[in-house]
Amino acid sequence: MRKLKIIQILPTLNTGGIERGVLDFNKYLVNNGHQSYIISNGGRQVKNIIEDGGIHIHLQVSQKNIFTLFQAKKLADIINEISPDIVHIRSRIPAWVLHTSKLFLKSPRPLIFSTFHGLYSTPFYSRIMASFDRVISISKTVDKYVNKNYERYLKKSTRLIYEGSDEQFFYPKFSPTQDFIDQFYEKLPDLKDKKLVTYPGKLLSWRGQESFIKLVSDLPKDFAGLILGSSNSVKPKYYRSLKKLIEDYRLKNRVYFYDIKDDIREIYYLSEVVLNLSSKPEAFGMKLLEAAMMEKKIAGWDHGGSGEILEMCFPQGKVEFNNFDALSQKVKELAESDEVPNNVFLTSTLLHEKTMAFYVDALNKNY
Repeated sequence: MRKLKIIQILPTLNTGGIERGVLDFNKYLVNNGHQSYIISNGGRQVKNIIEDGGIHIHLQVSQKNIFTLFQAKKLADIINEISPDIVHIRSRIPAWVLHTSKLFLKSPRPLIFSTFHGLYSTPFYSRIMASFDRVISISKTVDKYVNKNYERYLKKSTRLIYEGSDEQFFYPKFSPTQDFIDQFYEKLPDLKDKKLVTYPGKLLSWRGQESFIKLVSDLPKDFAGLILGSSNSVKPKYYRSLKKLIEDYRLKNRVYFYDIKDDIREIYYLSEVVLNLSSKPEAFGMKLLEAAMMEKKIAGWDHGGSGEILEMCFPQGKVEFNNFDALSQKVKELAESDEVPNNVFLTSTLLHEKTMAFYVDALNKNY
């Protein structure tokens, strides 16, 4: 395979699933002899891009206003200077900047790929993600959604390439230090000697934290719940409503919030079951996948992308949507069971190999 020049564009490089994926792919590209460029408005992960051998170019492509489109000429100048084989767009705001920059791109211009990382709403603003040369869907749920809502904007049929998780970071034999375990239970002594059920994910009204709190109220008292997510980024009104719900269910010593930093693996390790109970179907179930890769039991509603992850990685954890009796029974059964996910195959390596194969197919005009 000839060596390629790849540009990835996203709003910022802070925390999040898209950012993590860009970092992983940057490292893969460099390790395989390709030239990797990242364009973003910066963030704390820039140093990791550079340390892994990629090149970061700072450009304001993150703000939701008309003035961001004025960056189109600068973006075109950058692309013209690099002369890449592929430009891969990861988000809607920079997608509009890239679309506008086509006015200034030299011919022949690079192939432009986009990835639908979410179930974007259907108005004018979102359709831009379907309008580029090639489009990637990260799950069957997303693929069906894109083809239903954006088919008329697609230039080619979509390619389903499942997201993957870093198998070198999330692996079964990982264990935290004893110092971490001691400090964790010193901070949260009520959780010691409890069967810990964990709920990772952003604190949003549709993400299912209310359902998780109800679940814990339905479980025996030897279970406790941990809600992961930063309280700094949540809307205060929603955070207060969750705290009140915990009080209403009399769970103040059984359900706690935990501001996750770089210790997600440690929390998975301490967990008996990791759950996803989103009230709306999600594009993917990354947190379930991460936990499954560590051979931790996972469970949740059988819908959307998280339902797909359960089906592929641990079908024992599937529960009919909104059936709380079945959910509490399922969690109790899993806690007593020796069965765990194994042979989880949705790795970052597989994702990267399939993405590169798609690039090559497109460049060779095979797709």
